Amino acid sequence: MSSLVTPQHAEELSTGARQLGVELSAQQHESLLGYLALLIKWNKAYNLTAVRDPDEMVSRHLLDSLSVMPFIHNDTQRWLDVGSGGGMPGIPLAILHPHKQVTVLDSNGKKTRFLTQVKMELKLDNLTVIHSRVEEVQPEQPFCGIISRAFSSMENFTNWTRHLGDARTQWLAMKGLHPADELVALPADFTVESEQALTVPGCQGQRHLLILRRKA
Repeated sequence: MSSLVTPQHAEELSTGARQLGVELSAQQHESLLGYLALLIKWNKAYNLTAVRDPDEMVSRHLLDSLSVMPFIHNDTQRWLDVGSGGGMPGIPLAILHPHKQVTVLDSNGKKTRFLTQVKMELKLDNLTVIHSRVEEVQPEQPFCGIISRAFSSMENFTNWTRHLGDARTQWLAMKGLHPADELVALPADFTVESEQALTVPGCQGQRHLLILRRKA
């Protein structure tokens, strides 16, 4: 374990994952803590996240990312994390699902350099890092799942990523407060499949997950 990560961090991750109903193998637990150590180290120079206190990062980054894992279906193989920033939830998704292909995309070069370092150091062979604006990405085939965490409004998220999925794709929007006002502006070809209120251990604020589909 890195000197940047404490036994308290390790215990908080184990306990929180259990409360979320997420089973972590010893290797996954170690990889998530390795990711946390890199986040703490690089955040000092690169400003990857507004959360500066390492003691807050387990709940607000790792556990927040893990809270959506029960909604990641086994048959969805190709995932895109849009506006990934410091790698949430794309990096935890790649760690927990080594058989899925996970792409993390960001337009900020410093952040994609960090994500490339994480891929290398944690040996995440199933992770692809793309430095680009989302509108300019042209995948060879549609993604099965497209996820974002505090990326933009629901309207922008769906409009900017529409070309990256099809009628079988699930769009997952991770939000704080329930975005009722944003849903009013949702494009006509998108529909809300389900809404989930999430309880993240150690996080005081509201968390919501909205799962969308595009009409054929």
